[in-house]
Amino acid sequence: MNQFQKSFFIDSGHQRLEGFHSKKAVAGIRGKLLDEFKRLSSQRGGQGSASSLQKLPVFQQIGKLSALVKVPGLHETLANAELIDYITRLGGRAPSSVQETQLLLSPLNQGASTLENLNWHVDIAANPKGPLPGIQAFFLIDDVAPGGGATLALAGSHRVDTQGMPTSSRLREVLKTPGDLKRNLDQLGIEIIEMSGRAGDVFLMDMRVLHTPSVNSTKNVRMMATTRFFFDGPSR
Repeated sequence: MNQFQKSFFIDSGHQRLEGFHSKKAVAGIRGKLLDEFKRLSSQRGGQGSASSLQKLPVFQQIGKLSALVKVPGLHETLANAELIDYITRLGGRAPSSVQETQLLLSPLNQGASTLENLNWHVDIAANPKGPLPGIQAFFLIDDVAPGGGATLALAGSHRVDTQGMPTSSRLREVLKTPGDLKRNLDQLGIEIIEMSGRAGDVFLMDMRVLHTPSVNSTKNVRMMATTRFFFDGPSR
């Protein structure tokens, strides 16, 4: 990691690590997931069936499918010592706690890709002028195409209410206003980041950044996972 990468993360609130995990490592997890999908599909009319999931609102489908699937060794493979070391250097101190890795699975063909009616949120409320409270990692277990249900993040949204940035209320107003969301956010100095890419890629995000699930408009299940790294005290 160089100083430019660290400064970029501080300013934008995100960073992409291309090919951080080997294709072999994530292929093992993907294989286990495919076995689990076969198991669920064999349970005709069960909770994991396509028809059962389609009865739920789009974003509830993600939570339901992710909860039905278990992959032994998921956390140990993805939140490994190499990543923890990188997180430590990026955050300026070692994480005080690490949450167990969770799957983020989206059924295929959820509908048309859209930026409307998304669930923009933060997982932790923290002062934008205060120290970094945590870093969230998003792992691509399989290739995720644009429009394929990847998590979306608003780069720079962690700096609202600071000099040169919009207020949090103004940002919330823009997110609720119909129209060209990308253009309206650009005018505020905020960019939409889509965490699509290749299997093995890892996205890191300041936990104060607004983010949301998105609609999977493709013919492939979205296979991602996430881990949260929490910090205590100021960085060095």
